[in-house]
Amino acid sequence: MTTVEWFWAAGLALTLLVFVPLSVILLHRLWRAARSIQLYARDALTAAAGIAGNTALIPALDATIATTTGILSTATDIEQKLNGATAELARRAERA
Repeated sequence: MTTVEWFWAAGLALTLLVFVPLSVILLHRLWRAARSIQLYARDALTAAAGIAGNTALIPALDATIATTTGILSTATDIEQKLNGATAELARRAERA
């Protein structure tokens, strides 16, 4: 076996015994990490859908707040008118 053949054989042996298994191990680790990211992304998508469903009615709550603001101002006006009517009835009751 000549020196060139010996170096060629050593290079092939090194490639087959070290670099190929190392590549397989690293590719497997990469595949596991990608799979883990995929599973986490699926869970995040499920959570995001739940959040979207829970916050979908916020515009309806804003409309409710606007309506109750109007109701509150109307109730305040009614209270003022009733207080005036009560005071008038109390004055008439004192005269009689």
